[in-house]
Amino acid sequence: MIGLISATAAGAAARDRLAAAWPDRTRVYDGPAGDAVRRAFAECEQLVCFLATGAVVRLIAPLLGDKTSDPGVVCVDEGGRFAVSLVGGHGGGANELAREAGELLGAEPVVTTATDAVGVPGLDTLGLPVEGAVAAVSRALLDGEAVALHNESGWPLPPLPVASEGRYGIRVTDRLVEPSEREVVLRPPTLVVGVGASKGAPAEEVLELIEGSLREAGLSPKAVAELATVDAKAEEPGIVAAAARLGVPLVTHSAAELAAVEVPNPSDAPLAAVGTPSVAEAAALVRGGELLVPKRKSAATPAMATCAVVRRPARGRLAVVGLGPGARDLLTPRAKAELRRASVLVGLDQYVDQIRDLLRPGTRVLESGLGAEEERARTAVEEARRGQAVALIGSGDAGVYAMASPALAEASDDIDVIGVPGVTAALAAAAILGAPLGHDHVSISLSDLHTPWEVIERRVRAAAEADIVVTFYNPRSRGRDWQLPKALAILAEHREPATPVGVVRNASRPDESARLTTLAALDPATVDMMTVVTVGNTASRDIAGRMVTPRGYRWQEGAK
Repeated sequence: MIGLISATAAGAAARDRLAAAWPDRTRVYDGPAGDAVRRAFAECEQLVCFLATGAVVRLIAPLLGDKTSDPGVVCVDEGGRFAVSLVGGHGGGANELAREAGELLGAEPVVTTATDAVGVPGLDTLGLPVEGAVAAVSRALLDGEAVALHNESGWPLPPLPVASEGRYGIRVTDRLVEPSEREVVLRPPTLVVGVGASKGAPAEEVLELIEGSLREAGLSPKAVAELATVDAKAEEPGIVAAAARLGVPLVTHSAAELAAVEVPNPSDAPLAAVGTPSVAEAAALVRGGELLVPKRKSAATPAMATCAVVRRPARGRLAVVGLGPGARDLLTPRAKAELRRASVLVGLDQYVDQIRDLLRPGTRVLESGLGAEEERARTAVEEARRGQAVALIGSGDAGVYAMASPALAEASDDIDVIGVPGVTAALAAAAILGAPLGHDHVSISLSDLHTPWEVIERRVRAAAEADIVVTFYNPRSRGRDWQLPKALAILAEHREPATPVGVVRNASRPDESARLTTLAALDPATVDMMTVVTVGNTASRDIAGRMVTPRGYRWQEGAK
């Protein structure tokens, strides 16, 4: 929960804007500022104080305890010009909160954390449990000292200025090792613990078995990704409680699924009880991996719990990122985060140029020119298979006439694939034109480089006969100048000459242009590959210079 505190009318106005935008994330604290800050500090994970930074410093100074447990505190000035990350930049999430609040309020985020200031990922912001000399190793990274990276698990990381050898070190491991005085240890979630239990097995017995098995195998409990068991034990209190205490999800599988897994230690007892000859080993191995701890029983008499531990190999990560139509403010926060997370960026050269300033130092950029879509898709998938964190970029939404389709055609289930949506050209153009997509609509690419014209023509004709609004992508190029006139002629067989047509070029970019014309008046020669053409249906209208397709509400009929 985010506590919101203000002392003046101007501060309260900005406070209420945040409260309205984040109703489920925020709580307003009224009353004297000192009392409000103290209550919020004790009750919330984060605070946004609409007060002077000096005042907030004096109020929270007696309350500060430890950077790992203190809430993140952000100050916003009375004029709403700056959102200052004051305390808990990483651990308390204040840096990201300052950016979020600043974006919503139109304030400039002020982040002074050294790693953020120079673009080096904070070691405590990588989403992995971290131990050791975080401050010392971070300082070494910032000072340009040699920091050795030992990524035992091959876990995909964002770009870090590291070397093969150095006085300082970063170790990525699931092994139970103690960091040296100049080392940071990151714990990747590579371990799966399969668990079986008799009805009524105590949580303490289950937990002691798991922790003891990990300890004796030299494995860290902080690297456990999940507990796994059979569906029949999904609500077994001891297993559920053990997962909760370890802070990991409980994942269940059907007995039939587990029975199909080959295990070294099958047994008749679980077969009779739940329908599979193995629960612990099979649940741990069902998604593959290396069996590190074969089935073990708890020490109680009679033993009521079993467990097994598997290490799953690290998987590369491919984020397919839509950059939107071009304007920076239409690039989503999620897309920005994925760009900064990537150690490898793959994309068309002109799209790379759009977002190059958002990449972290050290990001490896693999760019190519027009017409190399399949090559870029293969490259991105290959890099992910090597264990990299890869961002494959496309304009608009990467799933609409862009890179997601060829990339996923290449990818198998040996990598993680994350789709990041973007604002499509059709949507960006529609927002400029008015509301042309207010009813059923379809997007059709007129490029016959990958699709035979006969197929494209059938789709245009079907949309024309169905009276659906049509947005044409790739409408016309120097080498393809007849497809758009042909498509317009097909639509003209079913729509009046006065049907509105919106033409938008370079939507959201500095040289954006838009005009509203008609089906009869549109000159295809004025259209190029940077243009989106939207043709209305029989209900579409030009209303006050805006293209509108009504949804067909009954009140509209009475207004005619």
